[in-house]
Amino acid sequence: MSRAVEDSNRRLLRARDAMDRAYAQPLDVPALARLAFISEAHFIRMFRATFGETPHRYLQRRRVERAMYLLRESDRSVTDICMETGFASLGTFSRTFKEIVGTSPSEYRANGRTSTRVPNCFAMAWTRPSTNWRPSTFG
Repeated sequence: MSRAVEDSNRRLLRARDAMDRAYAQPLDVPALARLAFISEAHFIRMFRATFGETPHRYLQRRRVERAMYLLRESDRSVTDICMETGFASLGTFSRTFKEIVGTSPSEYRANGRTSTRVPNCFAMAWTRPSTNWRPSTFG
């Protein structure tokens, strides 16, 4: 791997790490591109080429992953979880959740409780949404 590729990957990882840390905060592409020291359009292209999804979809998936955990492990309302994970509206949260997970947040909560006999690392791997989603496959 060339030094230029390593440098590019390091910059993209810096932006992705910022998204992981502050997933519930309002994040925008211009700010993330500044973290990576590249233009907005190039950032989006490079992020997708490196991680297999756009920055926006990555951030949505991270928010949904956190929401999945909260739905399984807490009794908080779906609206509270929606707001805590960084979604601006319940409708957007529900639609995005269903696109990524395949069920509504309420259905997921009803069916998503994990057994205490399963190690947490296995439960998290089993419940992690796939990054290979296709909008046309959801009905």
